[in-house]
Amino acid sequence: MTATRILYASEPALAASDFRHVLIESGLGAIRPVDDAERLATMLKEADLVLTARLDRADGALVGVMRAITDYSWSCYVSELAVTPAAQGLGVGRGLLDETRRQLGPAVSVILASVPEAVGFYERIGMARQADAFWYRRER
Repeated sequence: MTATRILYASEPALAASDFRHVLIESGLGAIRPVDDAERLATMLKEADLVLTARLDRADGALVGVMRAITDYSWSCYVSELAVTPAAQGLGVGRGLLDETRRQLGPAVSVILASVPEAVGFYERIGMARQADAFWYRRER
């Protein structure tokens, strides 16, 4: 990809099919319910914040998605940060997180659980690793 500008935007009505495509392309499709269209649609509908990264060109190709649950006051949990392989290395992941922080403001903490392959990325962009995190795994 040449020096194409990336456009970041809030897209609360993002199509589940577009979300699915980015999840699969990014590799997160292996651990997300990409074969359950209804569940993907619900994931988008019930999210508080859905941000996208698109190439600034005629087709507006979708290259990244960030989906989060937030109270807009204290905390924001990033459920997905997915970037297509063709756009990895262009700053899209960092751009989506920067846009998240811009929209939420400095009083809101941004929290996420990383897949092992992405830990280095989050550390490089300045996110602090937390040792005291807990969760109940979903059963399906």
